[in-house]
Amino acid sequence: MTKAEIVNEIVTKTGIEKEVVSATVEAIMHTIKAEMSKGENIYLRGFGTFLLKKRAEKMGRNITRNTAVKISAHMIPAFKPAREFMSEVKTKVRVK
Repeated sequence: MTKAEIVNEIVTKTGIEKEVVSATVEAIMHTIKAEMSKGENIYLRGFGTFLLKKRAEKMGRNITRNTAVKISAHMIPAFKPAREFMSEVKTKVRVK
């Protein structure tokens, strides 16, 4: 599902104007990115947590030059779904 499809789904279910819904979705995504860029985790009860995970320093390879490259420690964004979210997905989605 794309962002445009999410906006259209919300418009269909709520009847709110498409421009308002689109601006709201954009604002939510901007807020999540901005707060995570500051080092903050985002907790949405019943949905999940957007959190930062630390990746340790490691050695990588540049395969075109066949040299070792040091990759410094860094933070990456991650998502951990809530129990309710997980149980709903597990019960409704079947493995193909």
